[in-house]
Amino acid sequence: MGSKRQTSYGDAGFSQFIKMAFQRHLGHEEEDFEKPVIGICNTFSEVNRCHSHIKPMIEVMKQGVLMAGGIPLEFPTTSIGEMFTSPTTMLYRNLVAMDTEEMIAAQPIDGVILIGGCDKMLPAQLMGAASANKPAIAFTGGPMANGEYKGRTLGACSDCRHFWQEYKAGTVSEEEIREINSRLAPTAGHCMVMGSASTIAACAEALGMMVPGAAAVPATENERLRLARETGKAIVAAVKQELKPSDIMTEKAFHNAIRTLLAVGGSTNAVIHLIAIAKRLGITLALDHFETLSRETPFLANLRPAGDYQMEDFYRAGGVPALLKELQPLLHDEEMTITGQTWRQVLDGIEVDEVYRSVIKSLEEPLHKEGGIAVLKGNLAPNGAIIKPKAVRDRRLLTHRGRAVVFSSIEEMEKRVNDPALEVDENSVLVLQNAGPVGAPGMPEAGMIPIPEKLLKKGIRDMVRISDCRMSGTAFGTVVLHVAPEAAVGGPLGLVRDGDWIELHVDRRELVLDVPEDELKARQEKWRPPVYEEYKRGYISLYREHVLQADEGCDFDFLLPAPKEEKA
Repeated sequence: MGSKRQTSYGDAGFSQFIKMAFQRHLGHEEEDFEKPVIGICNTFSEVNRCHSHIKPMIEVMKQGVLMAGGIPLEFPTTSIGEMFTSPTTMLYRNLVAMDTEEMIAAQPIDGVILIGGCDKMLPAQLMGAASANKPAIAFTGGPMANGEYKGRTLGACSDCRHFWQEYKAGTVSEEEIREINSRLAPTAGHCMVMGSASTIAACAEALGMMVPGAAAVPATENERLRLARETGKAIVAAVKQELKPSDIMTEKAFHNAIRTLLAVGGSTNAVIHLIAIAKRLGITLALDHFETLSRETPFLANLRPAGDYQMEDFYRAGGVPALLKELQPLLHDEEMTITGQTWRQVLDGIEVDEVYRSVIKSLEEPLHKEGGIAVLKGNLAPNGAIIKPKAVRDRRLLTHRGRAVVFSSIEEMEKRVNDPALEVDENSVLVLQNAGPVGAPGMPEAGMIPIPEKLLKKGIRDMVRISDCRMSGTAFGTVVLHVAPEAAVGGPLGLVRDGDWIELHVDRRELVLDVPEDELKARQEKWRPPVYEEYKRGYISLYREHVLQADEGCDFDFLLPAPKEEKA
């Protein structure tokens, strides 16, 4: 196929001759390589548990590729998993994206299957595929099946957080927390609530980059293997039709993905990821886009942590296609999917079974009238901040005024937050600084700042928390995230002091530091950037030097496409 490049030895004929000699190792004939060659991006890892079960799926994908007349060749790329990557997977998302892009571009393949799972993998792969712009299709290992404890459905990792908080409060015993721990992640797959992994899978499907229906199928279901086979067939067809990521992931397709994010009450992480993927294609998604669409898009999927059900239930209810059928009047349904069909064609005949109406609500009777994410602005976040209003546990906190309790780093927070002498009460606003892309580095999921133990034991379960870092899509509470610009680069968050009054007005989308302007100016003049004694070399040094802010997608500045020259 025309897209295959070859190693250069200064003699094109010799380059082809030696390549053919070496590629016979799998028993192929010369004519086999005239067929579409499909790379399968194998992200299997025993360390990354969300990818430890994908080998059987790869074998079935190969069958699909062969059945469609292609040649499948798997190759490895970097695989990272939350909980097993220090200090945070977000630090390495861009590294995975670089690896993926370069391997797609450099190797003699016509198209590629991207196998994601844990929540930074699929965004990274879509970023890399967007830049390489060879035909590509996404697939994931799927969500875990539900856990169970004494008749209660468990969801990793919303219940990780819930029960740990109760354990710290003294309402769950040592024996109980150990038993719960053994049941939180009962099968292979990624988190089975609408956390970051489930969210980005749903968004990728809505973008048109997956076989319809693939996002929600549990890792343990036979249907996932069937869809893996269909994925193999679909990428061969996409190569023959020359369907590239830039053809599928259009500006209108991103609007469909944003509406999906909002309708499922998805993870705030997806805001950063969608901005980053779009930027790779020269498409600008501003936070204002998310806010405007959130005002217009109803919350339909009754999924944890903002609802009652989990991915297994969402799958039974019809998954993303059923959700999009309800959203169809709001969608750009003329957009193409990687299958070669438009969404209008895909959704023809799809209906939500009334048996599952408690899982996927109708457009006329939504769970909530607005979407699951709100964009806040004000003098504390000039470039914006994010909150999930539907994940707030104490609704009174949606409008709140309180005094700041400031932690200057994650390390200081861990050291001081449970100190009995900490001057804090339930009305305080917990503020975490220097935990953003540059400051941490890598913007860890530390935004769900722990409620001090002395308040937990008094029955407090939610407080206003503000930071320049992220939180897991499985987390909950009155948590303001992604404050931009971050403290470490001179953002106003770094000027907050203990005792300052902070006002949060979610209905007005305001986040205000109530300190006189002249006082803030004086603090700014005295401010100095943090000095980092560690990470002075290698990838992390490169990261700090080139990473963009949260509202810009946290990609590297040098990975964005060159600006298009205006015609005279």
